[in-house]
Amino acid sequence: MSENEKVERLLKLREESKKGGGESRIKKQHDKGKLTARERIDLLLDKNSFEEIDAFVTHRSSAFGLEEQQFLGDGVVTGYGKVDGRPVYVFSQDFTVFGGSLSETHAEKICKIMDLALKNGVPVIGLNDSGGARIQEGVSSLGGYAEVFWRNSMASGVIPQISAIMGPCAGGAVYSPALTDFVSMVKNTSYMFVTGPNVVKTVTHEEVTSEELGGASAHSVKSGVAHFAEENDAVCLKNIRKLIGYIPQNCEEKVPVKPSKEPDASKAEALDELVPLNPNKPYDIKDVIDGVMDKDSFYEVHERYADNIVVGFARLDGRTVGIVANQPLSLAGVLDIDASLKGARFVRFCDAFNIPLVVFEDVPGFLPGTDQEWGGIIKHGAKLLYAFCEATVPKMTVITRKAYGGAYDVMNSKHIRADYNIAWPTAEIAVMGTKGAVEIIFRREIAKADNPEEKQKELEDRYSDEFAHPYKAAARGFIDDVVLPSETREKLIKAFELCHNKADRVPRKKHDNLPL
Repeated sequence: MSENEKVERLLKLREESKKGGGESRIKKQHDKGKLTARERIDLLLDKNSFEEIDAFVTHRSSAFGLEEQQFLGDGVVTGYGKVDGRPVYVFSQDFTVFGGSLSETHAEKICKIMDLALKNGVPVIGLNDSGGARIQEGVSSLGGYAEVFWRNSMASGVIPQISAIMGPCAGGAVYSPALTDFVSMVKNTSYMFVTGPNVVKTVTHEEVTSEELGGASAHSVKSGVAHFAEENDAVCLKNIRKLIGYIPQNCEEKVPVKPSKEPDASKAEALDELVPLNPNKPYDIKDVIDGVMDKDSFYEVHERYADNIVVGFARLDGRTVGIVANQPLSLAGVLDIDASLKGARFVRFCDAFNIPLVVFEDVPGFLPGTDQEWGGIIKHGAKLLYAFCEATVPKMTVITRKAYGGAYDVMNSKHIRADYNIAWPTAEIAVMGTKGAVEIIFRREIAKADNPEEKQKELEDRYSDEFAHPYKAAARGFIDDVVLPSETREKLIKAFELCHNKADRVPRKKHDNLPL
C-alpha cells in the first residue's frame, strides 16, 4: 500500500466515523427535535477546540449477528476540548448507533475519559442519549455500567461532573447521572426512570406515559433528580457552558474570578424598604440576592424544586459564591424535607469545590405535620444541619427577618461555626414567633383576663419589644453586626477579603456518617 493510499484510508475512516449510524438515522434524530452527538459537542465546546479520542473503536461482540453491524466509535463520541478557554472532558452518546446502547467497548471509552479527567483535574461532562444496556452483550454491558458508576463515585468531590439527559435514560443507565453533581434535562425529548411505563402498568396497573413518569418536568419539579429543565438541546448546552463558568476545575483550585459589577442601582437602593413591617407579609428573597450580588450574576439551581428555599451561584466582587436563601414567597420560607435535601446537596457541592457560602435567612421554622414527621423531617433536616457544620469554606449569614427555633441554628448560625453573621434591623431572632410564644408563656394569664384578645395584643407587643429584634443575639455575640440592608454588599465583600485563605480542618476520619 502506497503512502497516498494510507493517507486516503485514514481520511476515509475519519469520515466514516463522523457519520455515526448513517444519514437516514441522523435525519430521524433531527425529526425528533434532537441534535446528533457531534452537533451537541460542537455547541458545547469552544469553536474548533474538540480533540476526539477512540474514534476508531468498534465492539467485539459476535452474538445475534452483531459481527455484521460495525460502526466506528461504537455509539459514543469521546474526547476533550474547552469551554471559555478552560479544558473539559466530554462524552456524547450517539443514538443513531444501536440507539446509543452501552456495550463493553462503549463503556471502556467513557471510562477512559473519566480516568483522564480525574488524573488531570478537569471537569467531565456527559451527554446522555441511550436506549440502555446493549442486550445482545448481556453481563458484559452490565459490567460496563458498573465500571462507570465506580468512577463516578471516585471522582465525586474531586472534579465537577455534569450530566445532560438529551434522550432516553432508563434502567441502570440512570445511576451514573444520579451520581454526578448536576443533571440537566431537555423538555419533551428526554426522560429518566428505573422502570418504564410498561413495567409500571404490569406491576402496579398504573397508566402513565414516559413524559409523565420521568420527563424533565417530573424530575425538575417533583423528584428533584434534575437540577435544570431546558427547552431544547441548544439551550441546555448553552447553560452548561454558563454553569462551568462558576465552578473551579477541581477540588484543589480556588473559584474563578471575573470583573466585578455593581448591582443594579435601583435594586440596591430598594433593599432598605424591601422587608415589610408586617412580619406575615411575604417578599421575594431573589430581590435581596439581586440587590447584593454582582449585577445579573445569579444563576439559580433547582429553581422549580422545593421553591421555599433558593440555591444557586452568584458573583460577589467578581468571585463565585454559593447562595442558600429561604424564600418567604413559598410556604413562608419554612424548611421541609425537600428544601432540606436541596440545600444540603448544594452546600456539600460548594464545600467540596472551595466555593464560599452566603446565606440569606428568613425562616419561621420547620414545616409541621404528619407527612413531614413520618417522611423523616428529623433526619432530612439533619442533613442540612450536617452540611453546614462540616463545611470549611468561608460561610456568611445575613438574617433579613425571621430566625426562629432550631431552624435558626440550622441556617448557618454562629454556633455551627459560620465566619460572619449579620442581621438587618428587621431581624427577629427568637425561639418562636411572637403570637405562638405569648400563647404558650401567658396562656393562663390570657384565659383569666376580662378581655382575652386585648390582653393577648398587649402581651404580644411586650414580647415583641423584648425579643423580636436582633439586639439580644448581638449582645451575646451570636451575630457580629446589625447593618442597614444597603450596607450588606460592602460588609460581605470586606469580610470575604479576610477569609479567602481560610484554613479549617475537620477531625481525621475515614469518612463521615451523614444521616442518610
